[in-house]
Amino acid sequence: MRATNRLSAKGISAAAPGKYADGGGLWFVKRDDGGAQWVLRVTIHGRRREMGLGAFPAVGLGEARRKADEARAKVRDSVDPIKDRERQRREAARKLHLFQDIAQDAFESRKAALKGDGQAGRWFSPLALHVLPKLGKIPVSEIDQIDIRDTLLPIWHTKSETARKALRRIGICIKHAAALGLPVDLQAVEKADALLGKSRHKAEHIPAMRWQDVPSFYASLNEGSTAHLALRLLILTGVRSSPLRHMHEDQMDGDIWTIPGEKMKGRRDATPDYRVPLVPEALDIIEQARRVSRSGFLFPSVRKGVISDATMARLMERRKMEARPHGFRTSLRVWLAETTDARYEVAETMLAHTVGSAVERTYKRTDFLEQRRILLLRWADHVTGKTGKVLQLASAQ
Repeated sequence: MRATNRLSAKGISAAAPGKYADGGGLWFVKRDDGGAQWVLRVTIHGRRREMGLGAFPAVGLGEARRKADEARAKVRDSVDPIKDRERQRREAARKLHLFQDIAQDAFESRKAALKGDGQAGRWFSPLALHVLPKLGKIPVSEIDQIDIRDTLLPIWHTKSETARKALRRIGICIKHAAALGLPVDLQAVEKADALLGKSRHKAEHIPAMRWQDVPSFYASLNEGSTAHLALRLLILTGVRSSPLRHMHEDQMDGDIWTIPGEKMKGRRDATPDYRVPLVPEALDIIEQARRVSRSGFLFPSVRKGVISDATMARLMERRKMEARPHGFRTSLRVWLAETTDARYEVAETMLAHTVGSAVERTYKRTDFLEQRRILLLRWADHVTGKTGKVLQLASAQ
């Protein structure tokens, strides 16, 4: 009898339930229920092992013999074929982590550190809109700089800021994959950036109203509606729209409004709270807003929550104005530069901009509150049409 290749394709198809040896440790096992499979018996490191080679007829006689030969070759090299197959399966599984799954996992791990827990989806939207439709179904370990370049090139020169955000998000996702132990190219984003080159897109600044025109606009906000009051307070304080829209009674203490660090733009875990001095004109607006406040929020929406980011902008759009609410921060900054001698760091702090290095900020522990109060008093005088005088500030250390 032959030592190997004892079975025939015709014979195994008609075989009754039982075990049939093909030789060399390869067995055909036919079950009572009609199913069948291939089993290879080998001895490795003094241990007898049984290795399944697949079900019949999906794995035919020829393929079973080929798999058996490969396993026997590994045994001759003192490699356990069963452990080696499991290792290969694990490696294959690691490579099958799709980019869309990694991106979602990266977002979930960072959501708590994002403004509003990332509920608005702004962190994820550059990926969802411009990256996942092309790279989402690709294993993250297979993504290289060419894939990233080809994905972002259509918007690189037309939507520069969005493309940059998408590139940064891809980098975060790849680092997240590396932290999970997946084989990725950590330099892929840097290489893609080099391939994409400098963007031809010119950033468009948010339209701002000339500071000389602010008083007449401020005077026109005289209906006492939530939108009018919010716009007035936005102009007087120079803050961004989001913290103003979410202004809450708990944040106020007399004539000081403290915006929690997590509500500030570009939030970091160590972002300090930001104090805003409230001048009499601002306090008067707050008193008016309290008449329609809900759950402590001074600018509630008609239905639920607070007014949307677009509420104030639409008011200006309906008046056919080019300027937008955020532009009043520019109006204030230009007024500071042209009509006062406020030091740079004081003027920038007025807009809650970060000034100086981390080391400098560590030693310079001041937010220039009283100097900012004086400036905001003069700004309020200008806005309400009470004065147009140029302000000279005494130098303060």
